Amino acid sequence: MDILDGLERVDLLPEPSDRRILSVIDPSTSGYHDEWRAEVTGWAPRYAEPIAKVRRTRVLVSNLIIFAIFSVVLLLVWQSGLLFVELPPPTSEWAFETTEIRQLQDDGLDGQGVRVCMVDTGYSSLHSSLEGVEIIFKDMIGDSTVPVDHGSIGHGTMMAGLLISQNHQIGIAPNITLAMVAALNDNGDGENAGEESVVADAISWCHQNFAADIISLSLGGQQKLANEREGASVTAARMAVDSGIFVVAAAGNDGGPDDDGMVSAPANVARVITVGATTMDGQLWANSSAGSQLTETENPRQHPNLKPEVVSPGHMVISTGDKGDWYSSSGTSVSTVFVSGALALILQAHPELKPNQDSNGSCIDSVKIALMNSAQQNEFASTHDDHWGYGKLRSQLWLQEISNSEQC
Repeated sequence: MDILDGLERVDLLPEPSDRRILSVIDPSTSGYHDEWRAEVTGWAPRYAEPIAKVRRTRVLVSNLIIFAIFSVVLLLVWQSGLLFVELPPPTSEWAFETTEIRQLQDDGLDGQGVRVCMVDTGYSSLHSSLEGVEIIFKDMIGDSTVPVDHGSIGHGTMMAGLLISQNHQIGIAPNITLAMVAALNDNGDGENAGEESVVADAISWCHQNFAADIISLSLGGQQKLANEREGASVTAARMAVDSGIFVVAAAGNDGGPDDDGMVSAPANVARVITVGATTMDGQLWANSSAGSQLTETENPRQHPNLKPEVVSPGHMVISTGDKGDWYSSSGTSVSTVFVSGALALILQAHPELKPNQDSNGSCIDSVKIALMNSAQQNEFASTHDDHWGYGKLRSQLWLQEISNSEQC
């Protein structure tokens, strides 16, 4: 009998203590799923209320003097019904300005030539700001061959719009090559959730099938404890960054009194860029998760990999919503996209940093050092803070820091 017979039905898991050692796990074994299968939650915005389109408003002219002078003209206009004002929906330009995204765009950067893969709930192509945009769609929730958003309140559609919206509120990197993998869906309680194995498969698809330069993860799950095997999504993210692919992930939305003091998984992977959230007035968003400076094996983290690494706008940010509306939303999901988009602009300016067949993650280290040195520090922290990370995202300064540093 061949020694490899039957291995096609088992999983091989690397041991945390030595990744060269693989443990054979049989998924059919009783109790197997309960031991290590995690539920991954894609955080839906805390506030996701449609911003109503402003309907036509009749303009009334009541000034008697003007009416006396122009009565005939006004009568004709009033009868024709032409005197209407169409007001556009509001925007969140403040978020694009404070992160220096618009400054990079003014310099001619739009993400051209950079491949970004989002793992989320899918997306709807029906929004006017996404019409005509070619997005590669992979459905791991169902088997749809056309774009669909499986999530509550169109979570994936909002994330895609922040990145590539073509009008009204221009996206962060509107000319990237974007792939959207649907790996989460509405669990029936208004939350976006999914199985970790599906999320891991989606990350691997971005890595191996799509050949992404950046994988953007506006999702996360609970970290494994030190005595547990790492989850499949963590393994997939680790393999991606070790191959030179940039992975940007949400820190989590459990901040406040109930914060467990750890960022989500796979944001806990060292080379992953982990993102917390700030408000319009530049304060930390109350629900942004804190990070622990110990690894899952309880070893101290080292610069530039302290968690989280950076914070960016993630409170009441407007983006493309379901059914063609514009939604305001809050969460580290949103802030993650700002960092992913800024990184896409930087990789356009420095294509030598993109992964290739010889990549080993060293370019990620260089880019993260530049991020650490360019972030706007919290006034109460010397270098790093468990909530603020190294500071606020400053995209233009990040690019300058990379341009002035030694390349990997």
